[in-house]
Amino acid sequence: MTERRRILIAGESWTVHSIHQKGFDSFTTTEYAEGVRWLKDALEAGGWDVVYQPAHVAARDFPMTAEDLAAFDSVILSDIGANTLLLHPDTFVRSKVLPNRLASIRDYVANGGGFIMVGGYLTFQGIEAKGQYAGSPTEEALPVWIDRFDDRRELPQGIEPKVAIEHPIVAGLSGAWPALLGYNKLTAKDDASVVATVGEDPLIVAGTYGKGRSVAFASDCGPHWAPPPFVEWAGYAKLWQQMADWSASKI
Repeated sequence: MTERRRILIAGESWTVHSIHQKGFDSFTTTEYAEGVRWLKDALEAGGWDVVYQPAHVAARDFPMTAEDLAAFDSVILSDIGANTLLLHPDTFVRSKVLPNRLASIRDYVANGGGFIMVGGYLTFQGIEAKGQYAGSPTEEALPVWIDRFDDRRELPQGIEPKVAIEHPIVAGLSGAWPALLGYNKLTAKDDASVVATVGEDPLIVAGTYGKGRSVAFASDCGPHWAPPPFVEWAGYAKLWQQMADWSASKI
């Protein structure tokens, strides 16, 4: 029987409130959206059982402890700020003492779990430094150091990723990759492996922490930084499948 692998994805959702002003009158509209479908489809096609928590769900339901997280072979955070995991509604509203879930992620990796952080406006340090993972317990488990300031690099002209070394994450992905439109600027830790680059900066960094493995993917898994040619690229699913498999020590 084929072993089933379980992965938790948290983030990749947003709500937009718009004000429509028409002369004297105005009205508001609200739209909810998710950007996870390309990543989720890719992982499911690779045999992963995916549990997805949009950001507003993760605020309450993201596992509390390293032991709870151990139900998953790997965990992905994508475009979800540290405050969402730090400020559980019962702590923020009711002043209830609860575990620090950023430390729980670190301890989960130390105990042998897999962890991937995907770039965006609210991961790593993000827009206006609001991601707030720099200096957190989660950063300890990552293979990169995070800048304390707004770490985005916006490249509307596009930048083409380059494979830097042979590694299981990028096996079979030779040739040109589609361009990306931005990324978070990261610094690889001394004992980590820079697997792919964008210009002079790391795009994919892989490393170990305790008994586990972690990966930093500096750009996005969907628009806007990962435009249609990237998410529709023939190598997209293979890249994310291999990244998840490697993080979980399956390859």
